[in-house]
Amino acid sequence: MKPVLLVLNLQVPAHLEQMVQTFPDFDVIYAPEADQAEAAIAANGARVQCVCTIGATGLSAAQMQRMPKLSLVCAMGAGYENIDVAHAKAHGIAVGNGVGTNDECVADHAMGLLIAAVRGIVKLDKATRAGIWRSAMPLPANVSGKRLGVVGLGTIGAKIAKRAAAFDMPIGYHNRQPRDGVSHQYFGDLLALAAWADVLLVATPGGAGTKHLINAEVLNALGEKGVLVNIARGSVVDTQALAQAVREGRVAGAGLDVYESEPLPPQELIELDSVVLTPHVGGWSPEAVQNSVDRFIANMRFHLNGKPLVSPV
Repeated sequence: MKPVLLVLNLQVPAHLEQMVQTFPDFDVIYAPEADQAEAAIAANGARVQCVCTIGATGLSAAQMQRMPKLSLVCAMGAGYENIDVAHAKAHGIAVGNGVGTNDECVADHAMGLLIAAVRGIVKLDKATRAGIWRSAMPLPANVSGKRLGVVGLGTIGAKIAKRAAAFDMPIGYHNRQPRDGVSHQYFGDLLALAAWADVLLVATPGGAGTKHLINAEVLNALGEKGVLVNIARGSVVDTQALAQAVREGRVAGAGLDVYESEPLPPQELIELDSVVLTPHVGGWSPEAVQNSVDRFIANMRFHLNGKPLVSPV
């Protein structure tokens, strides 16, 4: 019987067919829902050699233990927070990701959320449809000139900063340590960055180490005119604290693409018209998704040919 390529994340038919055509020696099993994944592993775990997933879905040690021939697990996209990398590496399983495949798309979307939240574009759209003219509304703020604080100046954060610079936004950032060759102002303390910034943009990795990094204290430092943007992972922001801060006017608003409640919408924020919400599509475009599929295929091809992965974790 053929070995199995198990695909655990959402795919369009054309991309599944691309995998089937590229790897004719494999049975491609598509199981994007948790119950489907459980059934697929129960029925075919002994034949699974490669797994395609995403950071939010991941692959646990317990799942890997039920796939004794597993030799490769790859995340499409940069995130891999729910893949048990330590277990995989301890058992000789290669781990890859799709770093760089959707950076431009995420950076574009982040700027869209930033502009929409600062300018109040969604509120203005609703008001216009309701027949309310500009003279009856407060003046929307400028984006240009606002101080942008980036939490996590990695590749995506740097691309966002590049776009923000075109809006004449002074840029500061917080990482565990300063980045070499970066001229933006470095803040070793997150609270100091939040107090300095007009817009605090979260681009840090997810996982236990950053859970609720953006909490009530950080939001209070951001202040009543401040705006939060999150295109990282929902777990990084304390949703309850954000909802309370917006309701009480301790921050001006937010633009969010990711949520703790995914795939359910964040009920605490639904009724807040100063919060702009999108359904975790920051890295989704025809170009970006195709890039991610192509990268997974390249990683798998290299692995099967005994070569190092294109983008190893």
